[in-house]
Amino acid sequence: MSRLTLGTAPDSWGVWFASDPHQVGWKQYLDEIAIAGYRYTELGPQGFMPQDPEQLKDELAARGLTVCGGTVFAGLHKGVDALETAKRTFGQEARLLAAVGAKYLVHLPEQWTDMHTGEAVQDAEIDPEQWKNLTTGTNELARYLFEEFGIHLVFHPHVDTHVDTQERIERFLLDTDPEHVNLCLDTGHVAYCDGDNVQIVERFPERVTYVHLKSVDPAVRRRALDEKLPLSEAVKLGVMCEPWDGEPHMPTFLDAVARLDRDIYTVVEQDLYPVEPHVPLPIGARTAGYYAGCGLRPVRRWPS
Repeated sequence: MSRLTLGTAPDSWGVWFASDPHQVGWKQYLDEIAIAGYRYTELGPQGFMPQDPEQLKDELAARGLTVCGGTVFAGLHKGVDALETAKRTFGQEARLLAAVGAKYLVHLPEQWTDMHTGEAVQDAEIDPEQWKNLTTGTNELARYLFEEFGIHLVFHPHVDTHVDTQERIERFLLDTDPEHVNLCLDTGHVAYCDGDNVQIVERFPERVTYVHLKSVDPAVRRRALDEKLPLSEAVKLGVMCEPWDGEPHMPTFLDAVARLDRDIYTVVEQDLYPVEPHVPLPIGARTAGYYAGCGLRPVRRWPS
C-alpha cells in the first residue's frame, strides 16, 4: 500500500462544472480538503480552479496541497474536428498541469446524456467508423500531450458514454496504444455497469496507471438500471455512496492494485451534484479516515 497515494477531487465536493450556483467555490473546496486531511487534489472541471499558474501554486502552497491531475471531456468519436478541438482544450489544461508539477490528465469521453437534465443528446451506440475515430484519436491526443507537455493521458470509462461496460473497456484497451494510452480505472463507473474491477486490474496490469476510488450503492444502481435512469438522476438518488456502504469491496480492490507494485494515485471521487455546501466536508473527512485505515497515505494528521 505504501506506493498508493491518496488524493481527492472537486467531484467529491459536488463540483461538476467550471461554474454553477449549486456548487461550492474553489476557495471553500481547497480550504475544506485540507481540513479533511488530504494533501493531493485534482483540478476538477476545466476552469474551476484559478487558471494562472502562479496564483494556483500560491493557493495550493498556503494549504499544503499538491495537484495530482486534471480532467477534460472530449467527443473523439466525432472525428477530425473533435480531435483538433481536444488538442486545444487538453493542451491548455496540460500547460497548467505541467506548470504546477502534475503529470496526469484524465480523458473523460463525452456523455450521450446531458449532465444537467439527463436528456439523451446523441445516440447511445456508435458505429465502427466512430469507434475507430475514438481509438485512433485517443492515440494521437495522448502522443501530442506527452511530446508537447510531458503529460500522461489516462482514459476514464464512464456511465452514459460509449466506453462504459467491462467489455467495452477491454476492447478499448486492446485497440489503443499501450505506450501512450492507459487507464484511469474508476471503480464506481465499472461497478455501476456490473464490471469486475479486480479482474480488469489482473487482465491489464500494465494499463492501470491511475485510479478513481468511487463506490456504488447496489440497491440504487439496480433501480437506476431497471428504470433506465440517466446518471444525473441516479446521482441525485445517492447511487454514489461512502466506501463502506458500497461496491466494490475496497480492501480487496486495493490489494489488487497494490500488487502492481508501482506508484499510483488513488483519487477519491463521490458524485454529489447538486449538494448543499455544508454536506461534503464531513463525508470527505470520514472517507479520508476510511482509506487511511486501509493503508493509503498520505493523510495529514492534525493535533488532537
